[in-house]
Amino acid sequence: MLDIKRIYWIYQSIFVTFKSPNPSKSFMPQTTLTQPSGTAVQAPSRVNDIVIQIATSNGSGSQSANAILLRSIFQMGVPVSGKNIFPSNIQGLPTWYTIRANKDGWTARRKEIDLLVAMNIESVQDDIRELRPGGMLVLNSELKSFLNRNDIQAHIVPFNELVVQACPEVKLRKLVTNMIYVGVVGYLLSLELEEMTQAIEKQFKSKPKAAELNRSAATLGYNWASEHLVNTRTCTIERMERKQEKILIDGNMAAALGYLYGGVTVVGWYPITPSSSVCENLIDLLGKYRHDPQTGKATYAVVQGEDEIASMGFVTGAGWAGARSMTATSGPGISLMAEIAGLSYFAEIPVVITDVQRMGPSTGLPTRTCQGDIMKAYFLSHGDCKHILLIPGSVEEAYEFAIEALNLAERFQTLVFLMSDLDLGMNNWMADPFKFPSKPLDRGKVLTEKDLERVKFFERYRDVDGDGIPYRTLPGTKHPLAAYFTRGTGHTPAATYSEKPENWQDNMDRLTRKFNTARQLVPQPIIEKASDGDVGILAYGSSDMAVKESLAQLEAEAGLKVGYMRIRALPVNGEVRNYIASHRVTYVVEQNRDAQMASILRMEYPDLAPKISSILHYDGMPLDARTVTQAILQSEKPK
Repeated sequence: MLDIKRIYWIYQSIFVTFKSPNPSKSFMPQTTLTQPSGTAVQAPSRVNDIVIQIATSNGSGSQSANAILLRSIFQMGVPVSGKNIFPSNIQGLPTWYTIRANKDGWTARRKEIDLLVAMNIESVQDDIRELRPGGMLVLNSELKSFLNRNDIQAHIVPFNELVVQACPEVKLRKLVTNMIYVGVVGYLLSLELEEMTQAIEKQFKSKPKAAELNRSAATLGYNWASEHLVNTRTCTIERMERKQEKILIDGNMAAALGYLYGGVTVVGWYPITPSSSVCENLIDLLGKYRHDPQTGKATYAVVQGEDEIASMGFVTGAGWAGARSMTATSGPGISLMAEIAGLSYFAEIPVVITDVQRMGPSTGLPTRTCQGDIMKAYFLSHGDCKHILLIPGSVEEAYEFAIEALNLAERFQTLVFLMSDLDLGMNNWMADPFKFPSKPLDRGKVLTEKDLERVKFFERYRDVDGDGIPYRTLPGTKHPLAAYFTRGTGHTPAATYSEKPENWQDNMDRLTRKFNTARQLVPQPIIEKASDGDVGILAYGSSDMAVKESLAQLEAEAGLKVGYMRIRALPVNGEVRNYIASHRVTYVVEQNRDAQMASILRMEYPDLAPKISSILHYDGMPLDARTVTQAILQSEKPK
């Protein structure tokens, strides 16, 4: 049994729990550049309501610098999130990192940019164009010829000269340049230098020399900016007091923690963006905490297959043998797993797939987010086949639903999907500390040797209790009645081969009955905001953050009070039906082109189809609140 307290270090490594002294003042560079005349446009002050966009090139090593900026704001108590928009090639193309800090806790994407760090010549013209009027621009001096706006506050910085003084090693200067813009941005936003220093120490906690180099570079940028740039403080970060401790974590790590806590013992996988870090993180966690205390031998197995078909085969076989097993993939991998998914459903073998969704079809946009696999995962395989889908709306739920997916897979002896997406899975979110599991693992209807001796009867696919879920035994159970054949073909309740029409139809009806039983046992929908009118919203997954912010916009700007129910799993139950029925119109918000969830709901409730309308977002970028707000206002305006 897993000792939960043994892995509390994970949270300690995520929490901000230490202080370090202020660094000494670094030397000043000889080069000074001032802002060009006519570019300082005063804008209304924004305090703790800021969007920062950092434009660099892929492979330039900016990830650590951006994480330090994010954590510095986080440590000052301000709600924050970070989104990495990166190309699918290895190196060279433009990449953007967006940090949103918002005192009210809104952490969904906001299109409007308040502060831009422009470091990439390939995208600089478009990047500057996107900056809001009155916004702040931090521009590499080598790109100053691209400055063609006089309605922004431009700060020209000689990064290439500063880095020479910050870093004597030529080969490291490309990386250290990023830490200089951390210092510059810190000064312009009035970030506390001590918090920036702590964030650097945390980022490089195992590399003291790297920490010292980066701390000096950030301090150099901060001090240079304080002497050479005009800080109008139109955008500032001010310390806020938190009511409780928070963590920063991405959804893929959250899911990996959930699988660890949930007792997974077999992982089969094949790398694919954006799901790879689910298994990579899990491999590290299993390696630390899943060993026999007497022998030191691993009590888990991780197997990387030659493709997604092989990985699905591994975990399905492990599920049949009684192990808690899972794999992680994305849309292309789901397609390859289709046939074995049908075997899991029909032979009734427990297994879990984490689908971190990305843009398709085909190779599509591998590093952009989407909710385009909902329909495919729900009906994956051929013939009559439906699967349980758990759809987390936060990193907390990614953790909780990973545990629950393992439980439900064994309870229902079937394939269960954990449906994440790139935005939730690969980006950093602020969250409450995760709770330790409060209930034991649910192994479902497993008959032991003692059970078999007591009941004197066992047929693998017979519905004894009327819920559609049969009993099973685990291979190796020492009892004459324990053995059975596993059938992916037509079979009787006793698991013997059959092509009789009545046996086939009875079995399919039982599987339908089992699926309907799941409607009440999967995570139930939540009323996030009670209705105060005849307009409602249904949404799911990472759309939740944008929808909640949109509700506030609709009420503040148009006096429109809209209700909101969040779907957390498929199949849905009567609560969703009642919600749709109680409104004149229900807008289903989703991040795909073909209204996949709305289509499923129309199939479930054909009589309510006229009440269902769609708001669709499918450009690959995370959903923003304004998109939802404008769509509803446009539809609800007087005809």
